Amino acid sequence: MAINLQKGQREAISAPKFVIGLGWDTNASSTGSAFDLDASVFVMGDNKKLVTDEFFVFYNNLKTPDGSVEHTGDNLTGAGDGDDEQIKIDLTTADPRVTEICVVVTIHEAEQRRQNFGQVRNSFIRIFDAATNETLLKYELEEDFSIETAVEFGRIYKRNNEWKFEAIGSGMKGGLADYLNKYN
Repeated sequence: MAINLQKGQREAISAPKFVIGLGWDTNASSTGSAFDLDASVFVMGDNKKLVTDEFFVFYNNLKTPDGSVEHTGDNLTGAGDGDDEQIKIDLTTADPRVTEICVVVTIHEAEQRRQNFGQVRNSFIRIFDAATNETLLKYELEEDFSIETAVEFGRIYKRNNEWKFEAIGSGMKGGLADYLNKYN
């Protein structure tokens, strides 16, 4: 049975291999442009910086060099129910320098399209067992991000040789560039 998390709540991850599912719906846009939300993953070390540039996973770099994080591909529309994008995680193959994995969702060309996360609803991040499809953890974002164009949904981190998930739900208005500056 899934554990539904609140913002800031942390839970241990029991399985070393799992999938992160991300979902969202967009409001009818008055901007005249379609929405394209993108999941990105920052795989970092103890210094809270990318292990190397190749450990930034997104639609143009789908896999880390160690194979521990794999993006299944960009969903350009977000249409339909369920997960809009997925990221496969295998902690058993993670580079020993990896201690944190941050999952961020951004709106592609948000400034040009005059879009923000205030126009996005039903956003969630979930962790599920790939073998059984059983949802282990789920966090539904409830904040109204009226100026933010990028949101850190959650992070997976290692403490005392145990991997945990933390529900973050924190936004930035500078889009992906803000997170690249923070974690690179």
